[in-house]
Amino acid sequence: MRVAAGSRRQRLLRKGLWFRLRKILLCVLGLYVAIPFLIKLCPGIQAKLIFLNFVRVPYFIDLKKPQDQGLNHTCNYYLQPEEDVTIGVWHTVPAVWWKDAQGKDQMWYEDALASSCPIILYLHGNAGTRGGDHRVELYKVLSSLGYHVVTFDYRGWGDSVGTPSERGMTYDALHVFDWIKARSGDNPVYIWGHSLGTGVATNLVRRLCERETPPDALILESPFTNIREEAKSHPFSVIYRYFPGFDWFFLDPITSSGIKFANDENVKHISCSLLILHAEDDPVVPFQLGRKLYNIAAPSRSFRDFKVQFIPFHSDLGYRHKYIYKSPELPRILREFLGKSEPGRQH
Repeated sequence: MRVAAGSRRQRLLRKGLWFRLRKILLCVLGLYVAIPFLIKLCPGIQAKLIFLNFVRVPYFIDLKKPQDQGLNHTCNYYLQPEEDVTIGVWHTVPAVWWKDAQGKDQMWYEDALASSCPIILYLHGNAGTRGGDHRVELYKVLSSLGYHVVTFDYRGWGDSVGTPSERGMTYDALHVFDWIKARSGDNPVYIWGHSLGTGVATNLVRRLCERETPPDALILESPFTNIREEAKSHPFSVIYRYFPGFDWFFLDPITSSGIKFANDENVKHISCSLLILHAEDDPVVPFQLGRKLYNIAAPSRSFRDFKVQFIPFHSDLGYRHKYIYKSPELPRILREFLGKSEPGRQH
């Protein structure tokens, strides 16, 4: 009798465990099926997942104080591209001016743009702020090479005010570029875009070329061809990539939200030197998308009088999506592509 009672209890326990497990599996399956419909019905969700502007890392930093991030030769500005839009800007002067920059105000930094040093306008990717760790490390590298570095948070990122959109991000970049050109005299101005920022960069440079005021060069770090191909290749899409109607559920809402970031189309209308940097082990933007973009740009008639170069970084180096700044070869690559940057003196 005791053996029979024990067996019955075990059967009941197994039955209860299977019931709970089945309930969990059904909930997971229901959620898996519901998410595509939710995104289709609310395309704004897909836009938020692309921008990730609500993800502010590192947390608890004061963007008004770039010196807290080790940028003691950097000034924080605020510019207003449009009514009700304010964007936070960092301007880092060449490292050789570190001592001269101590305690200086915004006017000194603005005047410094007219010095003999070239300027890089850096357009960051999604998530985080202009104070992101890997971004700060790149500013330091570029500053040490003798460049001014001007960067900013698009509307809706960091402490910048406004609602994110592709049009708005591009307009913010245009406003900052024009602000730089109004102060830089004849100094070269280069555009550097990373990840999603490459989409902003090609939008910007295409517009500049169309109005016949191109930058002196365009640098794309970890670029994609267009946002649909990038979304389809992104690691987050793996669990849905073979879901019936993937394009209709996930990619069409991106387009309906007015988000294209069509690098592959833009490069056909760009007339300035182009440098593409991409790590083979990039887990976010697949290396083949950067190579594909180069293959589209290289034969384009718009580049017939300009350099177009693709620099791959072997997967053994471990630079992945955002650590190309660590490459000891980067100074040489930039020097050969852009020409030697002389730190020069403050005017």
